[in-house]
Amino acid sequence: MNKKKIVVGMSGGVDSSVTALLLKQQGYEVVGLFMKNWDYGIEGSKCPNRIEFEDAKKVGKILGIEVKGKEFVEEYRTKVFDVFLEGLKKGLTPNPDILCNREIKFNVFLNEAKKMGADFIATGHYAKISKHNGHYVLDTPKDNTKDQSYFLHALSSEQLSQSLFPLADLTKIEVREIAKEHNLPVSDKKDSTGICFIGNQRFDEFITQHLKAIPGDIIDETGKVIGRHKGLICYTLGQRKGIGLGGIKETESAGHIHNPWYAAKKDMENNTLTVVQDTNHPLLMNQNVEANHMHWVLEEPPKVGDKLMAQVRYRQQKQACTVTSTNDNKVLVRFDKPQRAVTLGQSLVLYDGEYCLGGGFISDYS
Repeated sequence: MNKKKIVVGMSGGVDSSVTALLLKQQGYEVVGLFMKNWDYGIEGSKCPNRIEFEDAKKVGKILGIEVKGKEFVEEYRTKVFDVFLEGLKKGLTPNPDILCNREIKFNVFLNEAKKMGADFIATGHYAKISKHNGHYVLDTPKDNTKDQSYFLHALSSEQLSQSLFPLADLTKIEVREIAKEHNLPVSDKKDSTGICFIGNQRFDEFITQHLKAIPGDIIDETGKVIGRHKGLICYTLGQRKGIGLGGIKETESAGHIHNPWYAAKKDMENNTLTVVQDTNHPLLMNQNVEANHMHWVLEEPPKVGDKLMAQVRYRQQKQACTVTSTNDNKVLVRFDKPQRAVTLGQSLVLYDGEYCLGGGFISDYS
């Protein structure tokens, strides 16, 4: 009987390295494929592709598996990066990781793996695949502090049926211990955080090399001008750092207490940034959230009145909500408690218990 062949998306990090190790131990024929999604030559980028590929190959050598590299630069540019920039221009805050999973890892990468004769692809995501009513669905992994189903909600049952997440029943600590036991050189490697193509530089420094930032007025909740912003593309709602109003004498004398400022509203039409001084200010809190371009893992939307759990951003604890309106392409939910800094263009992801039902892009809130 032929061994099943699995192509592992190897990034040079500890999660994908341990994924490959576990599958090799389980007797599969394992091949590593390193995705080069980003071009070093792109202006302002500090994406450490070269180092990561070398790390992936070192791990491959130890495990006795081949690790190939494949360029998906053009696909990533058009299907992820350009879409991200277009969203920013409109005042949205898109999540490139969600686009990357849907368009690259579980689409062009999956197709490439199939050409290589793969029975399955595998990644180092912390997520779980379960069967529900005869369909493959996303479930909550053991390490719910690392649960990445939020980023994977746009996958179909068909894509999940061809994928494996071997870290589903492990915690991050256990994954690092396994890497240490097997002397993998990446066992203590820091997790990559933030947007991959920006690296560890400041978001506004990177983005202003690709989009024109148009400075404008910063106003308080009464509409009084209290400063200047660098360009609305540089700010996200709820942001505290980098607003540039700390300790401004004029704002203090205008009756503002010396507290931190938070970005509360971006008005693209008038090019103004509204800021407030309370982290839970009413302008930052919303209970009703609408999302469009919905994707349902099981291809059927929930019903009005369904009580579900939801996230409006990654790493947020799931929050209770009720569906108040729904059709194939749009859903409106009312949260039991107001949610802070709901952001247009981010994703609303819905859960029924532990199952991820799917999600879409936040298009309105109140």
